[in-house]
Amino acid sequence: MSKRNTPQRRHAILALLEEQGEVSVDALAKAFATSEVTIRKDLTALEKNGLLLRRYGGAVPMPQELIGEGSQPVSSYKLAIARAAVGCIREHARIIIDSGSTTAAMIPELGRKPGLVVMTNSLSVANALRDLEHEPVLLMTGGTWDPHSESFQGQVAEQVLRSYDFDQLFIGADGLDLQRGTTTFNELLGLSRVMAEVAREVIVLAESDKVGRRIPNLELPWSSIHTLITDERLAAEAREQIAARGVKLICARID
Repeated sequence: MSKRNTPQRRHAILALLEEQGEVSVDALAKAFATSEVTIRKDLTALEKNGLLLRRYGGAVPMPQELIGEGSQPVSSYKLAIARAAVGCIREHARIIIDSGSTTAAMIPELGRKPGLVVMTNSLSVANALRDLEHEPVLLMTGGTWDPHSESFQGQVAEQVLRSYDFDQLFIGADGLDLQRGTTTFNELLGLSRVMAEVAREVIVLAESDKVGRRIPNLELPWSSIHTLITDERLAAEAREQIAARGVKLICARID
């Protein structure tokens, strides 16, 4: 079987697992003409997503009793937004990925972008990046752990960020105020603003149902935002107001 890209290969691994009942690392490496290291990364990523269970030398299907009912799948809108965001990244770019579910949805697609340097304040993003076939150079902000945002914050993280410069920042939002900018429930705003300062392009990722949400804490004013990636449900009136602020608007479609 010819070598496939990462998403295709992982889908094929799951198909083989369903067909055979178990798979081995060495057999998969031969089948996909790739290394055992790459296959182990595939199996680790699939296990983290609850799609299989690792065992010595391979993997088996996830036992039904271990499959939880409460986990929410990533919405098709978030996936479309994430794909559009990755489409904005050039090879060998230096980027920041902030913590958040929409920004995290970018990670599986980043494997097709070689030579990236990625800074993040999120442990979950960092762990997911390590599973990619084209693993980027990973930088962590460090700092003080904030359990509310599940990310590192504070002055140490800000100082680390100011030691670098980046091509792009990818950041989410709890809300988008059409008059003010991105808003958040989190009162720790300093790191987001420093991220925006050290990036040449600030790209906000948010589903359209967050537009118009009134949340007290202003995170980034519209003057700091270059691009907004949302979904095709965004109302025409909101599109006009955002475009009038000089912000590039991308409304991702679901494939």
